[in-house]
Amino acid sequence: MKNIQTFLVIVGLALIMSACSPADGNFGGSEYMPDMVHSLAYEANVYSAYKHNTWDKESTISRKALSNLHNPVKGTVPRGYAGMEFSGNSPMMEAKLRGETQINEIPVPLNGSAPFYYGDSEEERARAIEEIGINPFPITAEGLAEGKELFNIACAICHGTKGNGLGYLVDDEKNPLAKYPSQPANFTKDDFVNSPNGRFYYAIMYGKNVMGSFRDKLSYEERWQVIHYIRSLQAKAKGLEYNEKVNTLNPSYGRPAAMGHVQDVAPEAGAAGEGTEHE
Repeated sequence: MKNIQTFLVIVGLALIMSACSPADGNFGGSEYMPDMVHSLAYEANVYSAYKHNTWDKESTISRKALSNLHNPVKGTVPRGYAGMEFSGNSPMMEAKLRGETQINEIPVPLNGSAPFYYGDSEEERARAIEEIGINPFPITAEGLAEGKELFNIACAICHGTKGNGLGYLVDDEKNPLAKYPSQPANFTKDDFVNSPNGRFYYAIMYGKNVMGSFRDKLSYEERWQVIHYIRSLQAKAKGLEYNEKVNTLNPSYGRPAAMGHVQDVAPEAGAAGEGTEHE
């Protein structure tokens, strides 16, 4: 009888110990009556930092750590109008994305994000200049006004309000204490006037010389509106026109809104937008 009792005690102890086995590999572990002890799930409504597991240091994660913001998974593409202007039917596409074409249609937030398939190197700069062509947004009075405001805020202090490279930081007449390690680009020179839009877009994305990147300061559409405004400054300096009605500077730089939306946009134009380094 005594041997039977001893055997039962041993078996009971073995069951109790096996019921509290720690996690190992793909095995999540087990514990005796976990139901009312503590939750292993994420408690969204608990404000204090608590521990999910206490098996070992690796599996102990506080709620506070899980609550912090984390970077998106590499390659994540935010919802938005990436490529919407390159569909060949942009007004209808925009209306659809805004949820205006059908009853109960779910709108997509137009957050201005689009992929950018060029790395930060001189080789990639040359490729972007060669491949990024016509401005995907039509030339409009509203767009030029927005581009002017953004240019004066972000660019004019170096490049000047006329785009001639005589901003306040380098203009000796306006600023006697002006000292700058590199002369800002003069956009009215023939070299820049004859450059494709890719040269300007790439510079906005990655910067050039002492100029830093403005990709985090200007949205996708804002970058293109600034480029439209730069083209209008070039046209003005050359005695030409670049507006919503006519473009006598260069037809490949932008299409006036009066001529309708862009129909034949090079595929590479769709590649001009937010970066993909996680992005």
